[in-house]
Amino acid sequence: MSGLSPSERYAAARESRRHPLSTAFAEEQRFELDPFQVAGCHALEDGRSVLVAAPTGAGKTIVGEFAVHLAMQTPGEKAFYTTPMKALSNQKFRELQDIYGEDQVGLLTGDTNINGNARVVVMTTEVLRNMIYAGSSALRGLRYVVMDEVHYLADRFRGAVWEEVIIHLPRGVRLVSLSATVSNAEEFGDWLDAVRGDTEVIVSETRPVPLEQHVLARGDLLPLFDERAGAAAAQVNQELLRLRSSFGGRGGDSYADRRRRGRRPPSHTPVRRPERMDRPQVIELLGRQNLLPAIFFIFSRVGCDQAVQQVRRSGVRLTSLEERDEIRRIVSARVSALPEEDLAVLGFWEWKEDLERGVAAHHAGLLPAFKEVVEELFQRKLVKAVFATETLALGINMPARTVVLEKLEKFNGEARVPITPGEYTQLTGRAGRRGIDVEGHAVVQWTDALDPQAVASLASRRTYPLNSSFRPTYNMAVNLIDQFGKERAREILESSFAQFQADRAVVGLARQVKEAEDSLAGYEKAMACHRGDFAEYSGIRRELSDLEKLDSKDVSASRARRQQRLDRMQSLRKRMQRHPCHQCPDREKHARWGERYWRLRRDIGKMRKQIEGRTGSVARQFDRILDVLAELDYVEPTDEGLAITAAGARMRRIYGDRDLLVAESLRQGLWTRLDPASLAALACSLVYEPRRDESVDPRALPRGPFREALAETEDLWSRLDDLEREHGLPGTNVLSTSLAPAMHMWARGHALDRVLAVADMAAGDFVRWAKQTIDLLDQLSVVAEGDLSRAARSGLEAVRRGIVAYSSV
Repeated sequence: MSGLSPSERYAAARESRRHPLSTAFAEEQRFELDPFQVAGCHALEDGRSVLVAAPTGAGKTIVGEFAVHLAMQTPGEKAFYTTPMKALSNQKFRELQDIYGEDQVGLLTGDTNINGNARVVVMTTEVLRNMIYAGSSALRGLRYVVMDEVHYLADRFRGAVWEEVIIHLPRGVRLVSLSATVSNAEEFGDWLDAVRGDTEVIVSETRPVPLEQHVLARGDLLPLFDERAGAAAAQVNQELLRLRSSFGGRGGDSYADRRRRGRRPPSHTPVRRPERMDRPQVIELLGRQNLLPAIFFIFSRVGCDQAVQQVRRSGVRLTSLEERDEIRRIVSARVSALPEEDLAVLGFWEWKEDLERGVAAHHAGLLPAFKEVVEELFQRKLVKAVFATETLALGINMPARTVVLEKLEKFNGEARVPITPGEYTQLTGRAGRRGIDVEGHAVVQWTDALDPQAVASLASRRTYPLNSSFRPTYNMAVNLIDQFGKERAREILESSFAQFQADRAVVGLARQVKEAEDSLAGYEKAMACHRGDFAEYSGIRRELSDLEKLDSKDVSASRARRQQRLDRMQSLRKRMQRHPCHQCPDREKHARWGERYWRLRRDIGKMRKQIEGRTGSVARQFDRILDVLAELDYVEPTDEGLAITAAGARMRRIYGDRDLLVAESLRQGLWTRLDPASLAALACSLVYEPRRDESVDPRALPRGPFREALAETEDLWSRLDDLEREHGLPGTNVLSTSLAPAMHMWARGHALDRVLAVADMAAGDFVRWAKQTIDLLDQLSVVAEGDLSRAARSGLEAVRRGIVAYSSV
């Protein structure tokens, strides 16, 4: 506080007296808290909920940790800390254990249950949603819920879970929402205030460690912005613009760019293309300039692995003898639980050698245990260069001094698309370690198609909008009906962020309609004719014009249809010629206003349809779902409205995109004859989502009852899909059996090498799908009865072995 004026010091001292808990907490931290962190802590101490939107690496989690601290001050109070990913949950679990001790902190991630009744429990958001619907006793005493990375609410696959939790949490629970910087934080905060009560919105766009932007070209790091113009001016470095223009006047243009303009650079024009440095050279350059450790973002798993191999072949070694000894010690300790025979299958020895060199890959295809080791070694500054996909940018604590982007486009599953400003911000947000670095560095590598102005635009726009992906599901519907009844359930759904945003859009559309109607009245006045009703005359002209255009285009129409059209056109011409306005000397002047009138009237009609489509859109979807559930006898009418049946009660505990299919399969007894391994294979077919068009030879599928159960399940899926579409619902994707043979083999105890060969996928991917299979089997073991319940439990245990069972937590 030495740099503050006397009045500022007085104000700070007064705030400290008003917020003693915040002040004491701040004094315990390693860093002086930033103003946005202090504001968040003060809001919590004052009893309010809080939304904190700040850049990656700014320290938002401090506010969440203060909520945990507050809960621990009062005996009997609890705090839940939710994250979108198990890796983040594991990391936060370890951090909070270090602060409060192992006996006070629990972890619930679906496949891991450690001390679940502790006062502080870290969990994935889905676990909390399921606890709320089940009315879990663990909710008693809950005072604070931290929702880390709450911008996941926009995720189209999982985002609805965040809204469900926010809507259904007990009213007395204070919510701490931590988000990346989004451009509509105030809108999201307004919604939180509406559904949760008093919520303070705190937005910070200041990075704690400034970020320097560079372009790697001609073997050097060139500043992206002109340093002489000052940071505020954000003018692109003229040297980069000259470099681009030096290629025949359009240096950085791609061939497609030149082709679109219809010309090429003249053959005599000197082309001075900057040579692209290979990765070992880039690492050595960063090392010389003291810019390691670095994360290289490569939007391809194969590219990440190839980059590590390239560095290994070059002979680059970034570690000292002492660091290599430490790496060996950590690796040995972390993988000691893995079966010896699996290590060679997993490429362990080569992977370990790469770590000892100080380089590693990090992507979803890696075994989770290996990813955790990479993260730990990077945090300890033992690994100096990591080649990663963008999943690393999503919240995991791996800040670097430098982030390198080799390309500014990625494959989205269908085509190569440019990364968005939000993605650029998220990726480069990893650069700059608080308390270690004076500044972080973002490096974009030069390519022939690189446009410095486009890079500058990405780097300057630091926000992106948060849009709801909420949609009702069958499971949600039966839970809402059971707890609240139909009318109250509709009210709850209409309080979702999805409807909040739609309603706000409706307000804007309604304003546009009102303005357009005012203009319409002006047009009507401007085209008024003393000889008659010019609006009527203009309408005849417009219909005639539309029919003439249609007749000239629709040459394939039948003779009868064309004759009918011609008769109508002839009738309209006669009406137009007989109309009194046809003889007006100002007819064409009026007609110009008339054309504007009809065009605007058509636009108003479109806007009105948009308003009708958006108003109550979430509740209408809910009604369609209820219609399907009623037709299948999951809900039934009562004197009070609707109630769930016995089948509906079972569906309450079935979660996932296939909730209706699973519930119906159980009710019809389609899986009762399956042994544990076959049930695991079928569960895998229900959860597995292929990355591309995959097929499996039917002869490779498990024999016996499995094939019969699969055929019956696929037939049921087809009938349910037809039913959903009849009721205006989108339906679900067809089952994928590509992974079923491998999962069947794994559940029967086959060796890892054989299973991965049949699966044709990386170990990390297999583990992820195995854990999703386990999650469904766990649900089946609870909701099914008799032999099927026992088969589900046995199948779960059979799948949860070896690399699937391993967890460092």
